[in-house]
Amino acid sequence: MLKFVFLFLLAVSSVLHLYGSWVEKNKVRSVTKPLLLVFIVLYYVTYGARILPLLVAALVASWLGDVLLIPKGNAWFTAGGIAFMLAHFLFIAVYVPQVDFAKVNWLITVPAAVVYYGVSAVIIHLLTPTTPEKMRAPMYIYLLANSTMNVFALMQLISNPCAGSAVAYTGAALFFVSDCTLFLVRYYKKPDVVFKRHFTVMLTYILGEFMITQGMIMLSK
Repeated sequence: MLKFVFLFLLAVSSVLHLYGSWVEKNKVRSVTKPLLLVFIVLYYVTYGARILPLLVAALVASWLGDVLLIPKGNAWFTAGGIAFMLAHFLFIAVYVPQVDFAKVNWLITVPAAVVYYGVSAVIIHLLTPTTPEKMRAPMYIYLLANSTMNVFALMQLISNPCAGSAVAYTGAALFFVSDCTLFLVRYYKKPDVVFKRHFTVMLTYILGEFMITQGMIMLSK
């Protein structure tokens, strides 16, 4: 079936991209990066489950963010961030219909939101000495958008505890880890360590996008 073909192509392109990230081969990364979300979208639309247009739009916005982040420079980085912020709002729109707010446990949700927003604040604080001043506020707003997307994914899980919502929330959490790591890779001026390489950024990102998609497939059956 086509879905397995696209899943295989996603796996191959992901391995190649992660290899390029690990050995820091920018050409390999640049060639394979635009393929990742294409194969996730194709996997999703050929899976056979009910297609959610907002999820397709979120994945396309993520693809645009990937492409815009390939060139170097703060302007491209900002443009990519705007595309990904749009993706986060679209993911929220995907989750909202699945959330039964009457069943949400706010004693879990509110502290979780505080943790997400707090981690975002800590990341920006760590980066303040080495980040251009004009970039700090947009980066913080972006992390808040990702945090909010995660909170809605959590509310979806709490109000509808099942395998699909758990997979989708795990994907959202990995997306948050990816973005936090990306900011550290780009602006945290310390000796290079493994977690700072783009390998970590892209491993959590690819898994995050795929698991969000797979989780929503499971919920849409």
